[in-house]
Amino acid sequence: MIEIRNVDKVFGNFRALDTLNASIREGEFFSLLGPSGCGKTTLLRMIGGFDEPTSGEILIGGQDMAGKPPNLRPTNMVFQSYAIFPHLNVSENIAYGLKRLKLGRSEEEKRVKEALAQVELSNLGPRMGNQLSGGQRQRVALARALVMRPKVLLLDEPLSALDKNLREQMQVELRHLQRQIGITFVLVTHDQYEALSMSDRIAVMFSGQIAQIAEPKEIYQNPATRKVADFLGGMNFLTASELAVDGRQFRATLPGIGAITGHLSGKEITDPASAIIGIRPERLRIVWEGETADHIVTARVVDRNYYGEMTSLMVAIDGQAEEISVVETNDFGADDIPVGSVIRITYDRDAFIIMQG
Repeated sequence: MIEIRNVDKVFGNFRALDTLNASIREGEFFSLLGPSGCGKTTLLRMIGGFDEPTSGEILIGGQDMAGKPPNLRPTNMVFQSYAIFPHLNVSENIAYGLKRLKLGRSEEEKRVKEALAQVELSNLGPRMGNQLSGGQRQRVALARALVMRPKVLLLDEPLSALDKNLREQMQVELRHLQRQIGITFVLVTHDQYEALSMSDRIAVMFSGQIAQIAEPKEIYQNPATRKVADFLGGMNFLTASELAVDGRQFRATLPGIGAITGHLSGKEITDPASAIIGIRPERLRIVWEGETADHIVTARVVDRNYYGEMTSLMVAIDGQAEEISVVETNDFGADDIPVGSVIRITYDRDAFIIMQG
């Protein structure tokens, strides 16, 4: 549906996007994920026609979009602010963009009714824009975009202004809506959990470049670089005294832990001296009293963070330069382990990965 070919964007002396290439499939939920200032919103605005590339091409449905303004593109955008008109009611807000199409009153009313049903606001048509809750405003903004029947819906952090519970609810509803109507969604977000839970594929961006494009499970379990790994949910990085890479597999000795094996996460290792070994916190487990495990590591608890259903323990292991995070559910009392205590941990044998630093 969307082809991004060698796209650059330069503002004065600042290069906002640097030779981007990506393909977005028809009907998929695609997320642009990265920290503030990485260029994700700039790219979204160029897909929508609000900015033009300095060089390169953007094609939608096989057609070059060069010089085409937003109203002539098969896209529509939901902005972060929603931009709901307070002096218009919900139906009038949704119908606003239809006026220029001159569809006739009956067709216009039909489309508004369909859009209201899609976002489950059928009974709120007469309500004024300034009488809506945050979640209702978000749905009206979606309906106003969908009523134009775009091939691509662009979403610029549409959930960022919502509280946690409503945001999680709207994530589920937005994903359900996308599956229901079947058009391509492109979402900009800086929230890794939002991207992981909603997307068919994710493009992780840093400093105007795409570091990795992959499905959520692949990008989480096999990050291409340390930067991607750290941004996607946190990763423990380990010091190795010996390391041997053989194709997609590796062997290493980790001080305080012992001999391990693992697999290559991203591209081939070009510089083994700068390679990084990692393991996700949830792939480490506490060995409780009375339990046994094949590989037991002794660690000292230096900090503890309680998150309700789980606890994150920061532990120190002799020989490792960085403290290591261990995440445990609170079923067995992880939340009662005091700082300063010595615990035993073990690990999943297939959980270690190696990536280029």
